[in-house]
Amino acid sequence: MNRKSSADISMRETNREFIYDNTTVLSLTIRRPEVRLYNRSQVQTRINRRFSSEAVEFYRYASGELYREAIQFYRDSQKNNYPFRPYDAFMQFEISYNANCYLSSFNDRYQYTGGAHGSTIRASDTFSLETGRLLPLSHYFRSGSNYRGFLLGQILMQADENMQQQPIYFEDYRNLIVQHFNPASYYLSNDGLVIYYQQYEIAPYATGIVEFTIPFSVLEWRPHC
Repeated sequence: MNRKSSADISMRETNREFIYDNTTVLSLTIRRPEVRLYNRSQVQTRINRRFSSEAVEFYRYASGELYREAIQFYRDSQKNNYPFRPYDAFMQFEISYNANCYLSSFNDRYQYTGGAHGSTIRASDTFSLETGRLLPLSHYFRSGSNYRGFLLGQILMQADENMQQQPIYFEDYRNLIVQHFNPASYYLSNDGLVIYYQQYEIAPYATGIVEFTIPFSVLEWRPHC
């Protein structure tokens, strides 16, 4: 891997159990990347600060609001004599692209708060490894172009093809795809630009987070230094 056009990545893990009444009511795990860049300390610091702030934000949420909810759920279970299932909070970062002066990642924030299943929310960041700057979706298109319309056209075409094979989305998926399109919900992969939709936005829970990959050849753009 070219040290000047990519980053060295290591993972840091935080684990903690939150106790109440001698009972674990919440388990927390955070796995976040730490970036090392050859001869670019300011860029390295800028990117690591972003990853760290996202992890700290999730830790504060889990150790505050979620912990209080878990305590209340535990108290209610003891009072009403029903089984208590500990809460779970898990944040996992994945590096989806790391080459040609671009670094792209997404993180899934899972939490279980009782019930049949947990829920996951995804967020993502794409950086220039030359400047450390976060790159908006518009970066990959000519200034003033209707990139939203172009991407929605590609997404709807893929969704129509998927639905012909298997009905995995909600019945009104086409309207929902347009309604819930979020320019921040993207990352780069080796195959292209990935647009994603959160759980329940366009499909049932079983479908999970829905992804649509727009190949670089279709974008007429490729990552480069």
